[in-house]
Amino acid sequence: MTVKDIVKKVFLLEILKGMALTLRMMFTRAVTRQYPEEKRPPFQGFRGRHAFVRDPGTGKEKCVACLKCATVCPSQCIYIDYREQEDGSRILEKYEIEALRCIYCAYCVEVCPVCALVLTEFYEYADYSRNKIYFDRERLLQNWDEFTSKLKTDKYVNKFWKLPGMDIRKMPVGKRFQEPISIKQKAL
Repeated sequence: MTVKDIVKKVFLLEILKGMALTLRMMFTRAVTRQYPEEKRPPFQGFRGRHAFVRDPGTGKEKCVACLKCATVCPSQCIYIDYREQEDGSRILEKYEIEALRCIYCAYCVEVCPVCALVLTEFYEYADYSRNKIYFDRERLLQNWDEFTSKLKTDKYVNKFWKLPGMDIRKMPVGKRFQEPISIKQKAL
């Protein structure tokens, strides 16, 4: 054993170094956020709770039941039922998203030809019941209303609706001319 080792053992040098570090840090500003009281604002484009975009003209969802979102979803968490009319158009009967299975990749938002689905900036929706996290059509519209009521602007546009670098001629017609949605206008 060397003299250096003896000094370390006798004077507990490592413990004193740790205590000095603790003492120094007691007088610095804390970096911890007290979560329920101090909430961190999400970054723009954050992928949170799902919502159906409400058409300002009709007050209903914009979904046309094309099934693209359910087809592209890697976790297969979107369930859609529809009925066809005589003219060939589809009427949405049931639309459900199982949020516990979702991986929040936003493929469903990107592929939607009419920009009917968004991932909002809400991240607090834990619950004791699975039924509350299973979003049906009405709950998705409620999510949209809650999301838009907290926005500070009169219009909303999602960054996933027009992908950067994509030629506008290759986009679906609904996305080519997508204007920001007026959210403060009342439904008819």
